[in-house]
Amino acid sequence: MNILFIEDDEIESMKLQRTVTKLGMHHIICLARNGEEALEHLQDPHALPDVILLDLNMPRMNGIEFLSRLKSDESLKYLPTVILTTSMNREDLLACYRIGIAGYVIKPLKYEDYENKLQRVLEYWEVNELVKA
Repeated sequence: MNILFIEDDEIESMKLQRTVTKLGMHHIICLARNGEEALEHLQDPHALPDVILLDLNMPRMNGIEFLSRLKSDESLKYLPTVILTTSMNREDLLACYRIGIAGYVIKPLKYEDYENKLQRVLEYWEVNELVKA
């Protein structure tokens, strides 16, 4: 799968790549440091991801702002977007689902728990028919 990971924290980016490698998954991960950079990446119709993993707390354009822009674009709104965040704020969760996310995953503190959650998310999207379409 082609995964667009939108995350401003370099350590989180390294953790995701390390986890995917450790799990033996051979996905292509494209990193964007903020929503603006991600929207630029999405302008190339030949480089569209199969799934987007999105952090909420980022500078310049936060995750909810990015999500609103993504879902208002007719050619991009069907890209499955999974929130991967530390925010346990119920308002964030509800706002994201109102806009149209495919999932909301809270990053656990323990690496083993993070690895397990990420594995389940990626395995689900590997077999999902939308990604295959």
